[in-house]
Amino acid sequence: MSNDHDHGPTHTHDGKLIQEDELPSIEAQILETSVRELLIEKGVVSGEDIRRAIEAMDSRGESLGAKIVVRAWTDPKYKDRLLNNSDDAVREFGINMSPMELCVVENTDEVHNMVVCTLCSCYPRPILGIPPAWYKRRDYRARAVREPRAVLQEFGTDLPDGKQVRVHDSNADLRYLVLPKRPEGTEDWTVEQLEALVTRDSMIGVSDVRLPSEADA
Repeated sequence: MSNDHDHGPTHTHDGKLIQEDELPSIEAQILETSVRELLIEKGVVSGEDIRRAIEAMDSRGESLGAKIVVRAWTDPKYKDRLLNNSDDAVREFGINMSPMELCVVENTDEVHNMVVCTLCSCYPRPILGIPPAWYKRRDYRARAVREPRAVLQEFGTDLPDGKQVRVHDSNADLRYLVLPKRPEGTEDWTVEQLEALVTRDSMIGVSDVRLPSEADA
């Protein structure tokens, strides 16, 4: 992969500068509109189908992913299924990843995982909803592979030198979800308390799950 990239204007994410991709071209917008109108005209889908699909996607967010993560934290048998048969495990939450496949990767004391899509913005939308803007930007897509530790540091995630970083490149057929490490000291926490800890960024792998006192530090 070439290291030469054209970047658009810079914007900030949590106080850090991140390059923004250019807006979709006029040609791409015209093509999307033409295909959508043709599908409606041919009766393949209706405008109402598209509206409901958009609303369903917009309604999804990190809360659904948090429920999956906490179920894995608190149920060893479910965790085993989630890591070894991810598609089947998430169906219990009403999620059908087909025609894509889902792969859940676990953060441990030895390994930290993070997710990227180097070609575009492939993302586990049925679980996490719409991806954040920075996930789609060209500088994140390039730098996550080239210098993942530097990117993690910009998100406030400092890893010890001995911890391995694995970067997972999503594609049209395969989506990744990170199972973050459960913080120590939460053994007696309720499910609701645990779910409140899990963030979207921790399920992409750019941050860890932190206790409130750690997050404020």
